[in-house]
Amino acid sequence: MNNNFITGIYPGTFDPVTFGHIDIIVRASHIVNKLIISVAENKHKKPYFNLEERIQMIKESIIKMDTNNCLIEVVGFDNLLVEHAKKCDAKVIIRGLRAVADFEYEFQMAGMNSKLGPNIETIFLMASESLQLTSARFVKEIAFYDGEIKNFVPSNVLEMFEIKRKEK
Repeated sequence: MNNNFITGIYPGTFDPVTFGHIDIIVRASHIVNKLIISVAENKHKKPYFNLEERIQMIKESIIKMDTNNCLIEVVGFDNLLVEHAKKCDAKVIIRGLRAVADFEYEFQMAGMNSKLGPNIETIFLMASESLQLTSARFVKEIAFYDGEIKNFVPSNVLEMFEIKRKEK
């Protein structure tokens, strides 16, 4: 493989994918040649959407976006991020930062990841100003109380919330 070919991983729970996530995906796709959107199966969290639903929502959300000819994959994973990155031959882990509150946790995680995988760099992308307050946790809370979330998530995600509500 070309030494200049860079594979990056953008990990997260994506429960659900938001316009903030999409913004980071688009911007990351202009930095790396291949972007693997890695959806965590995190056993410590209880996601509202199951892994397959979250993967599908991301795939549907990025169909029409400008990826600058970046190859994009969406996969699930349930192991240490660094081990997953090594398995994917990733050189960078891409993380989004919304505010100062995100920084301390992300800084500590990047430090641990660099100890576990010294050849894998972490790149932080600041959330675009208009999306800094968007959080999947807040989107879910608004949705649970039948609030309007169309300004925070793609239309396919809105549809998934409607389907889930009918199932409950």
